[in-house]
This record gives sequence, structure tokens and C-alpha cells, in this order.
Amino acid sequence: MNEPILLPRDIAQQPDDWAALQRAVSLLEAPTITARMANLVGTPLEFAVSRLPNAVSSRIHGAVQAALYKAVQGALMSMDNTPGKAASTRWHKFAAATSGAVGGAFGFTALLIELPLSTTIMMRAVADVARSEGFDLADLSTRQACLEVFALGGNAKSDDASETGYYLARGFTADVVRHLSAELVGRVATGRNLTLGVAPKDAGKLLAKLAEKVAARFGVVITEKFAAQAVPIVGAATGAALNTMFTDYYQDVARGHFIVRRLERKYGEDVVQACYQRIANG
Repeated sequence: MNEPILLPRDIAQQPDDWAALQRAVSLLEAPTITARMANLVGTPLEFAVSRLPNAVSSRIHGAVQAALYKAVQGALMSMDNTPGKAASTRWHKFAAATSGAVGGAFGFTALLIELPLSTTIMMRAVADVARSEGFDLADLSTRQACLEVFALGGNAKSDDASETGYYLARGFTADVVRHLSAELVGRVATGRNLTLGVAPKDAGKLLAKLAEKVAARFGVVITEKFAAQAVPIVGAATGAALNTMFTDYYQDVARGHFIVRRLERKYGEDVVQACYQRIANG
């Protein structure tokens, strides 16, 4: 006799999970970090960025790529891997503010030195949230998801893709992982969250290549941040405020992201995405 086909449960019938998904939508569809920076600095960031020499922008993008990869390797490996442990959000904001103040006080040269430190702090903050949502930091897919956070962002109301921005961004990283997995081992990753067929010796290569792709997006935001805090003295206070804002922002994005991933484990990707869109569309 054939087994009955069980239809996926509607998350709306599970109050705790529905509330968690509502929280995730509010965090992931919030105004972008670029919009928040512009409000803080009080000037259009496009103008500030346009004044940076091309060579400076190139150096920033190269530094971002290296910082992301080193952060995902070092930050996650040095953390206590206890899934479910509460996140220490305040500590990471304080550490980020301190590094931002030092970097901003001494102008552009110091900013390039400060970038690896601040990126590592933010990566630890993201990993801390992932761990608190029950994810194993030793798992390659968790490390991939932590990197993925830096390619994600909230969407301003003026954004044409505001209703689907989160899943569009995830589609970008999912495509990257599929291609990278195929290049490394000739097998394709399936779904948004799974990295299949990648041997431990190839994991570092995949993360390095993924960091390169994510850096292309995250580097644009970092360039805007550098432009906003590149003026000595003025940059000290701005650097501390911006780093605190960045850490707070990516903690929120990470919280929303890992709530969605946790619910996808329980209900499946398609069910969660449909409910996410239902909430996002009001």
C-alpha cells in the first residue's frame, strides 16, 4: 500500500515559528546600510566615493576579499562551537566601535590596517548569531552562510526588488556555490543551503572563491564607508559610529538569515519562501 503524501505544514499555524519569520522579514527588508550611512554622515555617499582615486578603490576591494576569507577561517575556528549558545551582541559592537575610532582618527592608511580587524569582529558577530540559532560552526554550509550574510542587505522602499530582495541575493550566492562546486569536484550543489560533494581539502578553495564573489558586493559598501570616514579627526567619531552601525546591521541581517535557514530545515525551502513573501507583501 502506498504511503500517504504529507503536505507541508503552514507556518502560520505555528505561532512561535510564524512570529520568528515575521521578525526575520522585518530585519531583512529594512533600509539598506548605505541609506543608514547617508543619514549618519549627512551627505550623499556617491559624492564622497567619487572623490576617491581609482587606485584607492581597487586597494579597498582587494583588502576586503582577503579580510573576508581570513575572517571566515579565523573567526569561526577560534569560537566555542556550542550551537544554541546566546549571542554576545553588545561586546561585538563595543569592539567594532573601538577599532573604527582608531582607524578613522589616522585617515586612509590606518583604515586599510583596521579593515581586517573590523571585518573579523563583524564575522564573529555573524557567527555568534548563527551559533545562537543552533548552527554548527564547523559545518561548511554554516561558514558559507556566514559569508553569504555580507552579500545580503535590507531593501529601501524605493528599491524595485524590495519584495524579493532577500531571495534574489540568496539566489546570487546559490548560483556561485553551484558553479564553484562543479568546478572543484564535478558535482552540483542543490538547494540554497546545501554544499554537497565538496571534500574537506576543497572546502578552503570553495570558501576562498566564494569570498572573492561576495567581496565584489561587500566591497562597494566598504568603499562608501571609507569615503565617509577618511577625513582625519572627523573620521574618528564617524569611524566609531559607522563600525557600530555596521556591526548592528549585519547582526540583524544574520539574525533574519539564520532564522529563515532554521525554519527551512523544518518546513522546506519552498514553504518558507512562500510564507516569507506573504508577510513581505503585507
